[in-house]
Amino acid sequence: MSQKIEKLFKSYRGQLLHLAKLYGVVEVKDYARSSKRLTISQLELLLIKNRVKLPINNFSNKALAKEELRQNSITNIYLSICFVIFVGCMIVARPYIKNVVNEVKFTYVAEEYKSAKVDKTNKIRTKKKQETEIIQEPKSFSSKPDNSISLNAETALNLFEDLNHDLKNVRAGQKVKPIYLTKLPKDIGTLGDTRKKRELFIKIVLPLILYENEKITEDRKKLFKILGKSFNSPGERVWLKRRFKEYKIEDKDLGELKTRMDIIPASIAIAQAANESGWGTSRFALEGNALFGQWTWSKKGISPSNQDADKNHRILQFQILKASVRAYKNNLNTHDAYKEFREVRAKLRQSDKKITGLDLVKYLKNYAEIGDKYTKILEKIITLNSLTDFDNANLLPTRMTVEITL
Repeated sequence: MSQKIEKLFKSYRGQLLHLAKLYGVVEVKDYARSSKRLTISQLELLLIKNRVKLPINNFSNKALAKEELRQNSITNIYLSICFVIFVGCMIVARPYIKNVVNEVKFTYVAEEYKSAKVDKTNKIRTKKKQETEIIQEPKSFSSKPDNSISLNAETALNLFEDLNHDLKNVRAGQKVKPIYLTKLPKDIGTLGDTRKKRELFIKIVLPLILYENEKITEDRKKLFKILGKSFNSPGERVWLKRRFKEYKIEDKDLGELKTRMDIIPASIAIAQAANESGWGTSRFALEGNALFGQWTWSKKGISPSNQDADKNHRILQFQILKASVRAYKNNLNTHDAYKEFREVRAKLRQSDKKITGLDLVKYLKNYAEIGDKYTKILEKIITLNSLTDFDNANLLPTRMTVEITL
């Protein structure tokens, strides 16, 4: 028996067969049952495949080298593919990453202002407490969300400056950052410089106006995409139904929907907000976020001072400024009083002409009781403040926004 084993191990092939049997290499067993004779190279490759260490031999060294080269080549190919995919993803994601970085920067700066404001408030309370020797509980800020920041007019101006929200740059083509203030500064009227007060007001309302116009533009694109199809899905039909309701079209007239679903030029919206709110200083604007002086006959509105006995209307109030802009947009796009305004706007669209405030402002005479005189006032506000520059403005694309409570 020992002689048989010794003879077996004298041949290299015998050593391979013994290793296959010892490690239970299934493929070798299958070939043995089928009476097929495997070559030494085949035996080596089967053992290598099953991770069995080969006896020292020139053939084994060559087989191992060949196998290692094959595996290394495959690994290098996979790594190259992964690297190319990674670089491609970085190129595609670069604009989004840049926007996120800008918004993170904005959030960081906003939080700094919040902390500074809290510290200042606490110092004032401490001083007052020492002077009056009255122990009072400090006002809690925990009820506000993390991105809710209380600012006065001067601090708001500084914040906009730090965030590079500059009207000069916007006029030159820079996109407007989505900074949405929920309320106007209570002390905006105390700014001595009229130009400074007006610039602050525009900086506050412009992003809100562009936000609503951007939503309308997206809806218009979706509308025309749906109209271009021969068959609409159930989801698209539901979407259309909601738009008919939003724009108050009872007969589901698609032509009328295209006419009503359109933007309000930023210059007109800013001019009307400035005129109706006294550049953000009116009682209705400061107490009820009412930028556009819209009337209501419900009890939720604010009653005008020295109101005529034969009138019982109130000024519609809102929780936040954004809601006021949305209601104003809905008013111009649905009320019968502004039908001519919408029709002229639609003709400009059909002629591929730009929709500007000065082309449409004359058709808003029904907005106020003084009629044509009112449109002249709006034209003057637009011209003197170069508001048509903002008809070309667009919001900076981003998925992150911060609302600031003043």
